Amino acid sequence: MGRSEAGKTSLIQALRGEELHYEKTQYTLADGDTIDTPGEYAESKHFSVGVACFSFEADVVALVQSADEPYSLFSPALQSFILRPLIGIITKTDSPYANVEMVRQWLLNAGCSRIFVVNNVTREGTKELMEYLSGNCHKITLEQAMERQSLGLNEWE
Repeated sequence: MGRSEAGKTSLIQALRGEELHYEKTQYTLADGDTIDTPGEYAESKHFSVGVACFSFEADVVALVQSADEPYSLFSPALQSFILRPLIGIITKTDSPYANVEMVRQWLLNAGCSRIFVVNNVTREGTKELMEYLSGNCHKITLEQAMERQSLGLNEWE
């Protein structure tokens, strides 16, 4: 999840080895092993509940933020209501306004356990991200997630 134009759909295209082409995500698209959500879901408190609901269908939730963002949409300790491992992905690292270290800190503050720095155009960083995603992610059922949450647990390793 991430705001509009953060590079979520382009990231999916890059990870699949597809040619990059602009495609505005109009609705939540669950396609194979990814769930692509419109940026408006992260930008509006009315829609953000939908993103949390879709997170129950995921093994890992990724916060995607471009390196040239002037502010972060993501609250500190965001992982406390997402019952899945939370990672951060920094895109648009080639922007002349990129501030990767600031965005990295925002994602760490949100509770991301791992941060990946990628460039969708050059594919830099996508190999490491793919290795992480293709690994054996710790899978739990909804009941197990609810039990962990009731105990105040959010560690996945």
